[in-house]
Amino acid sequence: MKKLQLGTSSLKVSNIALGCMRMSGLTEEKAKQVLHHAMELGIDFYDHADIYGGGASEEIFAKAIDMSPSVREKIILQSKCGIRKGFFDFSASHILSSVDGILERLQTDYLDVLLLHRPDALIEPEEVAEAFSKLEKSGKVRHFGVSNHSPMQIELLKKYVEQDLIVNQLQFSVMHTGMVDAGIQVNTKDPNGVDRDGAVLDYSRVNDMTIQAWSPFQYGFFEGVFVDNDKFPELNTVMQNIAEKYNVTKTTIAIAWILRHPAKIQSVVGTMNTDRLSTIADASELVLSREEWYEIYRAAGNVLP
Repeated sequence: MKKLQLGTSSLKVSNIALGCMRMSGLTEEKAKQVLHHAMELGIDFYDHADIYGGGASEEIFAKAIDMSPSVREKIILQSKCGIRKGFFDFSASHILSSVDGILERLQTDYLDVLLLHRPDALIEPEEVAEAFSKLEKSGKVRHFGVSNHSPMQIELLKKYVEQDLIVNQLQFSVMHTGMVDAGIQVNTKDPNGVDRDGAVLDYSRVNDMTIQAWSPFQYGFFEGVFVDNDKFPELNTVMQNIAEKYNVTKTTIAIAWILRHPAKIQSVVGTMNTDRLSTIADASELVLSREEWYEIYRAAGNVLP
C-alpha cells in the first residue's frame, strides 16, 4: 500500500486509513477479522473518536487487535475529542480527561495523533495550548491536528499552541466537492464559486497539513452513498466505464478519485466489510488520468466554466 507523509511529521502512513466509528456494532471476533484483514492489506492507520459508540469502538478495537507492544509499534493510532452531548468543549480539563479515557480504552500509553473534533465556538486557545503542552510533555500524545476547521480557526490556534497542527479531517468525496468547486469557479457568478471553506484546500497545501477525507462515499451530510445509487445514473455509468478499464470496482474508483488530487489526501474509510475493504485498498496505487478525474467530476453534476 502506498504511503504518504503525515503533515510536517516524520510519520509515513498508508494513504487509506480505517475509520473505526462503526466498530462498536461488531462482536469482538468480527472486529478481529476486520482488523487482521486491514493489516494484511497494508493499512496501518486507525482513526477513532471518544464519541464513537460512546467509547465502545475504542474498547472493542483494543481487544480485537490484541494490543501489545509488538502490535502497537506496527500501527498508527489517532483519536478525536471535543464533542459532548449538546455542546462542544475544548477546555483544557476536558481535553486532558478525554485523552486519559481514550488511552485507557485503547490500552496504550500514547496516541500518535490527537484531533480537536469540530470547532468549539467558545474556544479559548490558551487552554488548548495548555492541554497540548501537557499531553506532549507527558508523552501521551505525539502529534496534533484538527477536524472540520477553517484556515482562520487554525491560524487562531497556531497563535497559541507550540506544536505543529499536522492534520485537518474534512468531508470530501466525488459528491462533496466544495473545497474544489470554489477554486475552479473563481471569478464567476456560479453558485459553486462561493468559498465556504476559506480556501482550506490551498491553505492545507501551503502549510503542509494533510487533509483526511471522511465519508468518501457519502452525498450530502450522511444522506446515503452515491455508488450504485439510482439518483446518480450518469456518475455511476462513468465510474463503471472507468472501473472496467482498470478491472476494479466503482468503489475503488471513488477512492482513487480522492487520492488522485496532488494535495496527497488521506482517505478515511469506515467499512467493516472485509470484501469491500479489499476493493477500497485497490485504489491505493491506482492513478487516474487528468481526463478521467475531470470526467468523474463533471458526471457528478459539476459544470466547468
